[in-house]
Amino acid sequence: MNASSETLDATTEPLHDTRKADHEDHKLEKRLCREMGRAIIDYAMIEEGDKVMVCLSGGKDSYTLLDILLKLQKRAPISFSIVAVNLDQKQPGFPEHVLPEYLTRIGVDFHIENQDTYSVVKRLVPEGKTTCSVCSRLRRAILYRVATELGATKVALGHHRDDIVTTLMLNLFYGGRMKGMPPKLVSDDGRHVVIRPLCYVSEKDTARWAQVQGFPIIPCNLCGSQDGLQRVVVGEMLREWERKYPGRIENMFRAMSRVVPSHLMDPQLYDFKGVHATGVANPQGDRAFDPDFLPLAHEFPAAALKPPLAG
Repeated sequence: MNASSETLDATTEPLHDTRKADHEDHKLEKRLCREMGRAIIDYAMIEEGDKVMVCLSGGKDSYTLLDILLKLQKRAPISFSIVAVNLDQKQPGFPEHVLPEYLTRIGVDFHIENQDTYSVVKRLVPEGKTTCSVCSRLRRAILYRVATELGATKVALGHHRDDIVTTLMLNLFYGGRMKGMPPKLVSDDGRHVVIRPLCYVSEKDTARWAQVQGFPIIPCNLCGSQDGLQRVVVGEMLREWERKYPGRIENMFRAMSRVVPSHLMDPQLYDFKGVHATGVANPQGDRAFDPDFLPLAHEFPAAALKPPLAG
């Protein structure tokens, strides 16, 4: 190989790497748009004429939510408006210039709500205790009020697929109930519809997109820096499972939309007392083989599975 060919290789390799990275970034953008668009359609999250209030914390997830929602707004077959809202909780050292500068630069309508919830939380929560519960309740009440004042018809939060699965596990482990984060719900006072357009999106994709876009991330020093939080512990457990068994989080997430009430134990969801043998085939009844195992049915005919006749 001569000197000229070595020089050519040296210049083409970085170009190839750049093109490959651009291709991967484009695939990620398409995936984010596809998954968010699918969630919005599946759950009728946004309708004609809606004013969507995007709650922007300054973290990777809420930045991604706003960015992808703006992209979908341009191509959507319906018309809706967007307003970004940040609650400045007056945490020490909070860089209050970052979000206004970013939102002004991208040309988005926004509102900054200034409320010193930091002092309230520190006063109410003993030192060493987690602040999440009190902080989230205060934040939610303020955001609902702001939504009313701005005339927002939908309140969009940046919770993703991993958040939803983590919440399910937290409720299982610590709350003793089967409960996650719904993609769409009505607030306690019945006045606001809350939506989670990122519900189909994985955390690794929001993290990667934040890196690609170079969002000016603002860490939460009030709760994000606390060690030993139950949510942090469960999140780490799920990520470890995912490393050992890829696809586990996705399977758990899919299970939340494939619920079989007759095979759980909640009498409010299923009339167990009214269960009686009818002698009539029931496609919803218990079967020897679920669809995933139908090939085995050919090896074990139904007659072979019947109990022997008495006598």
